[in-house]
Amino acid sequence: MSAQPIDLRSDTVTRPTAAMREAMAAAPVGDDVYDEDPSIQELEELSAAMTGKQAGLFVPSGCMANLIAQLVHVRRGDEVICGEDSHCIRWETGAGAAFAGVQYAVVPGSGLFTAAEAEARLKVADFHTPGTGLLWVENTHNMGGGRIQPLAQLDELRALADRRGLPMHLDGARVFNAAVALGVPVETIARRFDSLSFCLSKGLGAPVGSVLTGTQEFRRAAHRFRKMLGGGMRQAGIIAAAGTFALRHHVDRLAEDHAHARAIAERLATVDGIEIDLEAVQTNIVKARIVRGEAARLVARCRERGVLFSSLAGGMVRLVTHLDVDAADCARAADVIAEEMQRQEDAR
Repeated sequence: MSAQPIDLRSDTVTRPTAAMREAMAAAPVGDDVYDEDPSIQELEELSAAMTGKQAGLFVPSGCMANLIAQLVHVRRGDEVICGEDSHCIRWETGAGAAFAGVQYAVVPGSGLFTAAEAEARLKVADFHTPGTGLLWVENTHNMGGGRIQPLAQLDELRALADRRGLPMHLDGARVFNAAVALGVPVETIARRFDSLSFCLSKGLGAPVGSVLTGTQEFRRAAHRFRKMLGGGMRQAGIIAAAGTFALRHHVDRLAEDHAHARAIAERLATVDGIEIDLEAVQTNIVKARIVRGEAARLVARCRERGVLFSSLAGGMVRLVTHLDVDAADCARAADVIAEEMQRQEDAR
């Protein structure tokens, strides 16, 4: 077993590589509140270029990026159409409602949705009802198990947004995973959206931060909201340099994480008492249902043996691969889970 625990709770647990730390230590810095930090400027320009947008804005977190996008695009009281269990609903402590004044028109299901499903929830504001202000897509979808929104569906959603004069935002926390899995540049996905956000601190392996990209006008508005929310940083080029390093060196390797997730899923699919949809394992997230025994107890027993992953509602567990675990770690983790499932069965 690895000297360190095999931590599959999330791809947010990664630590900077030695080369990334060197880039951070050598980063030239300035005062970013004055827009004078050259390392942040480099990150923002690279992010804009990679996503095919005019401008980028470095922010401390994905939650702040999502909130800023809603503040820019939506009037208070309007609705945002999004998929069930979207991160902006489930994991951001109600920030959209509390600060942007939005409410959500939720499309039930896996989190991915079609233009027809979105159109059925469109509203025109009048004296009694809120209007639709924004189409919101999460790709890959976190609670959907890392599923990828098909490009054809994105085209149909873009056409709907154009017909109805609506902006469309991509919560692309793991959009580079989607691009690598589809075998396309990230710009191919991003060009369908007015704006997008992506996390540097998930699969890309940087320690801190997200980036918003869009038009110059979008950036100006987003920059102001970042300041309001306390996101104006000073010599933050030290952490921005980690993001630049990640974009230049850690994108293609995401395919390794996908392969490791697939290997875990295929092993767990052979274990009695575990149900898993192999078709849903499209990137670096594995979700499985524990149908015999208790998921929380399984997680606790595996933790005692140095394998960390998460239990969710409904007897589900989630494992997320990343650059700090290799093929041997993932094989070991799957074996430990299988052994603990058998132990639970023997104790019945």
